[in-house]
Amino acid sequence: MALKVKVCGITSPEAAEMALAAGADFIGIIIFPKSPRCVAPEKVPQILEAVPEGKRVLVDVATASDLLDRYRRWKFDFFQMHFPLEVSMASLATWTGLIGRSRLWAAPKIPPDEKSFPQIVLEFADTIVSDTYHPAKFGGTGATGDWGKFQEWSTLYQHKNWVLAGGLNPQNAVEAVQSTAAEIIDLNSGVESAPGVKDPAKVKQLFENLKKSGLR
Repeated sequence: MALKVKVCGITSPEAAEMALAAGADFIGIIIFPKSPRCVAPEKVPQILEAVPEGKRVLVDVATASDLLDRYRRWKFDFFQMHFPLEVSMASLATWTGLIGRSRLWAAPKIPPDEKSFPQIVLEFADTIVSDTYHPAKFGGTGATGDWGKFQEWSTLYQHKNWVLAGGLNPQNAVEAVQSTAAEIIDLNSGVESAPGVKDPAKVKQLFENLKKSGLR
């Protein structure tokens, strides 16, 4: 499988077009209100118009079932759901029931002292997002994650699609992929000039570095 790249935290159609032109395989649009990259509901369709089918990823945190049912009307291909480990099995089952296992990107918030991956999550999603843990935040922290743990878990459960996220940028993305054998990477703050403002030069540099290393 060739390396795929998701550029997340896109806040405008122009930013989406720029990332796609650079080589992005997926575009992430965050609707979590507490995120500095949150996109207002009325602006979501405008951004989606700039993104081809198959590349649209909605990003939220533990979405209530009624809201998720409403979001399904938007033409997203995938739904990246961040959630604490305490989330109930019923919630996981509801998300899968509404959008399907193949469209759910599960991003459990796993504390650093957890040695094993919560296997129950694997029953409800085909794609797993491994992001850096932060006690008060869900993603977008700019902190690098545990690459060794990612490699271990993605190898152990290689029947799933694994997405490496957390602190990736043009300077370390190549090393991250070479160290973990990640097949999908997720970038956000590492290609920004400010929260929610993607830097065209950084995005371009990212893909150039990946190409020079033979990863694209």
